[in-house]
Amino acid sequence: MRSTRIAISAAMLGALALPVLSATTASAAPAAMPAALASSCYDLPPLPYEVHTTAVTIRSKATTKSTALGVLYPSHKFTVHKKSGNWFYITDRTTGVKGWVSGTYVYRDVRMCLS
Repeated sequence: MRSTRIAISAAMLGALALPVLSATTASAAPAAMPAALASSCYDLPPLPYEVHTTAVTIRSKATTKSTALGVLYPSHKFTVHKKSGNWFYITDRTTGVKGWVSGTYVYRDVRMCLS
């Protein structure tokens, strides 16, 4: 009697699993990728530098003890000219101030390429 229950249970389980196993999407055609997305993300230009804090002090030299020349806010656009250690020499395009900012608060986000 027990072996009959096991056989019936196995048959029912197989009957329930059959539609799940046979419903594969292997025959579906892959979706075409637009040409703009098909290129490698390594070909894309680097992401811009951004301020990742409330405000960053623009300094006359690449040190925290140097004179403060201005403040760089997240809404400001700026250009990075050179790098020295963890400091960037920038031009704040919003105010026109040139000076050094810490790379601790100003950096590029990274782009992840999956290929």
